[in-house]
Order: sequence, then C-alpha cells, then structure tokens
Amino acid sequence: MYIGIDLGGTKTEIIALDRKNSEELYRKRVSTPRESYEKVMEAIAGLVVEAEGYLKKTGTVGVGIPGAISPLTGKVKNANLQVLNGHSIQDTLGKILNREVRCANDANCLALSEAIDGAAAGFSVVFGAILGTGCGGGLAFRNQAWSGKNFVCGEWGHNPLPWMTKEEYPGHKCWCGQTGCQELYLSGTGFALDYAQHYTKGKVVTTGAEIVKRMHNGEAAAKDCFDRYINRLARALATVINLLDPDAIVLGGGMSNIDELYDLVPRQLPDYVFGKEVMTPILRNQHGDSSGVRGAAWLFADDKGWI
Repeated sequence: MYIGIDLGGTKTEIIALDRKNSEELYRKRVSTPRESYEKVMEAIAGLVVEAEGYLKKTGTVGVGIPGAISPLTGKVKNANLQVLNGHSIQDTLGKILNREVRCANDANCLALSEAIDGAAAGFSVVFGAILGTGCGGGLAFRNQAWSGKNFVCGEWGHNPLPWMTKEEYPGHKCWCGQTGCQELYLSGTGFALDYAQHYTKGKVVTTGAEIVKRMHNGEAAAKDCFDRYINRLARALATVINLLDPDAIVLGGGMSNIDELYDLVPRQLPDYVFGKEVMTPILRNQHGDSSGVRGAAWLFADDKGWI
C-alpha cells in the first residue's frame, strides 16, 4: 500500500491507499507539534506505525511538506513550520522507519494527486496552482512529481506579475526580498489586500470569500476588485502556458472554490498566450483538501507501473 503524510503548520494527516485501485484504506488527522523537529518526526513515525498496525501490512511512505528541499544539502528550507528548516526529513524518517522515504512540497503533491486519479487524470503534463493563503505551484510529468534541478520547479508564486499596468508597477515588496511577486496578487491574502488598498484605505477588514459574497450581492467595488484578480490570474497562467504548455492546469487552495474562475480566466488567456490560441483546460481540483495527502502517497506510484 501507499502511505502519504501531509505535514502542515497546524495539522498533520496520514492516508493509506490500495496499490491496485487507489481505494482509501485508512485516514487520520492530528495536530502538528510545533515545539521541536524531533517531536514532529516522532508524531509522523507514530502515525505510520499506528496505520500499519491497524491494517496489518506495511507500505511505502511519502511526505508532503510546506517548504522546499535544498538541492545542495537535501535539507528543508523556507518551511512555514520553522522547526523543519535545516533538517533532512527523508533521512530522519528513513532511519526511524527503516525504509526509503520520499518528500515533495505540497504544491507538487497537489499536481501529482490530480494527475494520477483526479481532475487531470490521463494528462501527461499537469501544472498545479495553489491559490490559498500563499501562492504556490507544482508540476506532475508522466505521473511523477517533477522537482527540477534546483528543486524549485513550479514555484511561480515568486515570479513577478507579468505585463504590469502603470497602476501595478513596480509592485509590492515581497517577504522573499523581491518586488511584484505573483503571490502578493493571486493569493487569497493578496486579493483581500487589493480590496483594502483600493476601498478601505489599506485596512484589511474582510476576506477573499467575503469579497466574492459582496460581489454576488451587487457591490461595485467588490466586482472591480474581482475583475482585476481575474485579469492578473489570466496573465500569470499565460506565462505558465508560454513556458511549459502543459496538457492541463489544476487550481487548488481557497480561491479555487470560486466558480467564476473557470469561465472568466479561459476567456482572457488568448490575450496573453503567444499565438492567441489556447487549448489548455483550467480545472477545479477533484480531491479538495485531500489532494496534498493523496499526492504524498503517490510519490511512490512509479514503482507500480502507473507511468
């Protein structure tokens, strides 16, 4: 069986999937211990042992993490669960569990999950875009999570917003040290901030979901804010198509639950994609909050002929 761990800043989830038919065999979610790296590793190992004891079989173990892995050291960096930074999760868990452990960032896990048995099943090249508190991306290539030479494949959130308008230029300062990063505009946080900057003198008084609700209730300011968001998302996804030309793009995160995205964004893509013709479907994720943990389990899918 395939075991997946979705390691989050507040919750850690485990799932076990049948190797033959992807049936869910086991699932459990617990609070993530934040006091030390050792406590996190103990919690994950404990979940694996508990699941295998309950199912009376062992499995492969994949872990989705809220950060990146250094190509030089193999250690975690840029994780919002800071106790992970500077440690090699795959080595630590591998020694505890006495087997190979594979890790990938949560966006790659989303892309992989949706590529294997989700919204993009049957497509060879799938880009997964997370539009949540932050803005991340990942790539699945022939049913494998594709990390790239520098382990940053898909990190589109920290590319600059393309084709900036005079109003947008030069862009907001990002926590990463750059200016104008797409995360500042395409995340739910960025969406709410844009509304605040235009209509409440910079004071954030609402959420992305509330802004959409106000738009549905006829508020003109909310509609203007949403129109800007749609255009920015179309510009950003157009650069993905121009560079990768994926077979499908799957959206995840809280903003992906907005129905209008799947009609309005494709309409604007031809304005920015080279050649003006776009066949790439923009898809809503099928597995929702489970995409990350399922994708972590699928990190070992290549040993079963899914490719």
